[in-house]
Amino acid sequence: MNLIKLLTLVAALAAICTTTTTLCAAAALNQPPSGFTALFNGKDLAGWWGLSTEDPKKWRALSPEDFQKKKTTSLVDVKQHWSVMGGELVNDGKGLYLTTEKDYGDFELLVDYKMLPKGDSGIYLRGVPQVQIWDFTKEGGKWNIGADKGSGGLWNNSPGAPGKDPLVLADKPFGEWNKFRITLIGENVTIYLNDKLVVNNVKLENYFDRKGLLPKVGPIQLQTHGSEIRWRNVFVREIKSGGK
Repeated sequence: MNLIKLLTLVAALAAICTTTTTLCAAAALNQPPSGFTALFNGKDLAGWWGLSTEDPKKWRALSPEDFQKKKTTSLVDVKQHWSVMGGELVNDGKGLYLTTEKDYGDFELLVDYKMLPKGDSGIYLRGVPQVQIWDFTKEGGKWNIGADKGSGGLWNNSPGAPGKDPLVLADKPFGEWNKFRITLIGENVTIYLNDKLVVNNVKLENYFDRKGLLPKVGPIQLQTHGSEIRWRNVFVREIKSGGK
């Protein structure tokens, strides 16, 4: 075998190894732990559609035909701004929020995210905002509304209400993955960010009706805007009423 053929073979084998390693790494992601179900399959956007910040009562009141039209239109937007790369959900910082087709009542949610500077995102529980995710640095420009305290708080709770600000600053530096563990039972939320308790069994206010109760069931939404954000290992464990 001459030198040129040998080098060509080595390059081909290297490419195969690189591809295999990438595929194996992606396959290792998004595998739910015991008792949990994967909301993101690591391959495509099956099981999701798009919503913005919308009162669930309003879109639930639509006729079946109008709802299907709304959903179909939303998926056009989702395809423009959401993609799957290497087992990760990627959003460009624009567009509708990825929304589960299935509704959830009481649940425990596990999710990893990685964001860029200037990001301002979150997680809606039962369609209600939100567990806050944002740029916690001064350069992010939102210290005046609490970004200096970090992510994980129930930012849409009323000013001064418990849980609005996280108990500790738990965010990791940009470029590193952050990990949430969120439990919603009844109207109360407990949140761990990177294994640190940031919200301790606090009521999530109904943003759409401050005097009303939180919906008993609703979708989980991944809210994104401001800059690219990536998600992976999105798992849910449904909890029976009164359970743990």
